[in-house]
Amino acid sequence: MKFLADENFNNDILRGVWRRIPSFVFIRVQDTEIAGADDDRVLDYAAKYTYIVLTHDVNTMRGHFYRRMQAGDPLPGLFLVHKHSPVAKVIDALELILSASDETEWLGHATYVPFD
Repeated sequence: MKFLADENFNNDILRGVWRRIPSFVFIRVQDTEIAGADDDRVLDYAAKYTYIVLTHDVNTMRGHFYRRMQAGDPLPGLFLVHKHSPVAKVIDALELILSASDETEWLGHATYVPFD
């Protein structure tokens, strides 16, 4: 399972997951050729390379995701993380996802993390 972290995504979460699961594969949008791109371009890139997007842009990214769904465009997985969610709870949820599921279960779905 591999992740594309949106430009505004909390790096503490990425580091926390990586410390628990060293095989955690992620790239950050700002470290790719799509740095500064709009949300639709990020979703397009993630779908093309089968990344699951991690974002704090809950409202805007969700809207772009559902517009792509209605248009029949390719969809990545999308994990929506509220900016004020406790970091430890998000890390716990991502650890559970990584250890108990497969990326195919998440592709084409928008999911709030953590789950509660």
